[in-house]
Amino acid sequence: MSETTIDTNSLGEKIVNVLKTIFDPEIPVDIYELGLIYDVFVNENYDVKILMTLTTPNCPVAETLPLEVEEKVKSLNAVNSAEVEITFDPPWTQELMSEEAKLELGML
Repeated sequence: MSETTIDTNSLGEKIVNVLKTIFDPEIPVDIYELGLIYDVFVNENYDVKILMTLTTPNCPVAETLPLEVEEKVKSLNAVNSAEVEITFDPPWTQELMSEEAKLELGML
């Protein structure tokens, strides 16, 4: 691995750190801890694809939240492009939330 090669795993961690700065406006927990991020793919060209869901199909931020995720991920220097795909399969449930999110919301 040359010095100019970026480790996709470390880039993945940076992407997760960015995702943890984005919050669902209705729930005071970041979208990563809420379990809204199903998968993050990074290819050898540093194109990023994020598979995510929303708490409900008619979520008030259905239009803006995926754009915010794309813009923030694209702002990372190593990222060539970013695309967000929204899915409702499987539908989001509270079981997808991390222990940290459940604790934050008083569910534990």
